[in-house]
Amino acid sequence: MASTKGLEGIVAAETKVSSIIDDKLTYVGYSIDDLAENASFEEVVFLLWNTRLPNAQELAELKQQLADNMEIPTAIVDLFKSMPLDQVHPMAALRTAISMLGTFDKEADVMETEANYRKAIRLQAKIGTVVTTFARVRNGQEPIAPKKDLSYAANFLYMLKGTEPEAIEIEAFNKALVLHADHELNASTFTARVCVATLSDIYSGITAAIGALKGPLHGGANEQVMKMLSEIGSVDNVESYIQDKLDNKVKIMGFGHRVYRSGDPRAPHLRKMSEKLTKLTGKPELYDMSVKIHDMIWEQKHLPANVDFFSASVYDSLEIEHDLFTPVFAVSRTAGWSAHILEQYANNRLIRPRAEYVGPGLQKYVPVEER
Repeated sequence: MASTKGLEGIVAAETKVSSIIDDKLTYVGYSIDDLAENASFEEVVFLLWNTRLPNAQELAELKQQLADNMEIPTAIVDLFKSMPLDQVHPMAALRTAISMLGTFDKEADVMETEANYRKAIRLQAKIGTVVTTFARVRNGQEPIAPKKDLSYAANFLYMLKGTEPEAIEIEAFNKALVLHADHELNASTFTARVCVATLSDIYSGITAAIGALKGPLHGGANEQVMKMLSEIGSVDNVESYIQDKLDNKVKIMGFGHRVYRSGDPRAPHLRKMSEKLTKLTGKPELYDMSVKIHDMIWEQKHLPANVDFFSASVYDSLEIEHDLFTPVFAVSRTAGWSAHILEQYANNRLIRPRAEYVGPGLQKYVPVEER
């Protein structure tokens, strides 16, 4: 039995949720380009969970359901206040809070299809509030309750900053949510499916996925991109900084992808938004640095930018703290995780691969006195 390191190229599941074929990403057959330019995040949530776009009434109902379920228990606020806020990473806080949320859900262990769909709505509604609440609590601010007349994207920015966002900010954040909503069988999605394939509950599945997303080789990459841009400081420093990294074979975050070869189809959308937003916010150098880095990596390594690279400068322009970038990713990806979890429940089989043993041959036990 031959193993494949990292399961590269192995097809481990069938799905109707999303596909990556010839470097083209689709959600239920809809091109990511089409959705990024035209769809609201709420439409994408419905699409992923129902494998079709909603009509006007269905969309209004989903928006209402999300709005009605955005508030979180005060115990979550108290949990955050009890944490060592000067050292805890927001992803660790998020992982713990989502697990705790499951203890407040009376349907947590009810496995009927309708109950799981209702839990998906509650999770999607609350995770944005969880992230913004943590952000405010650690900065010594009071949490802000959501407004039921705002879109999902607008509500997140409002709860984070306390002022209603501008139209361009809502557009940018909605686009980012759409682009990050799903990505076939990535590490965190696979983790979620493995977890719930045991018939564990959806809160366990989302918590497990958050644990996988926390790693810098997955969701944490955009935070590392921003750290790099901050270290570089100006366009004049790009060439020497990047060349030093390349010469010393140091991995540069935000480039290359296990699946894509000619380029991540999500990246161009965020590149355009980065250019627009950094100009509006008076930080055009962030975009200029990003372009120069991109060009150097492409010329020397032929590696295109992935979704994490330009999302960093977009989130910074939206005044989102850098270590919140990955939790924001989780807010969006909960839509995809939930879709895959619901799909796994609907046609479940325990996921139990084999391993190729490469240890010592057959050995004989020797009593401790003789070792």
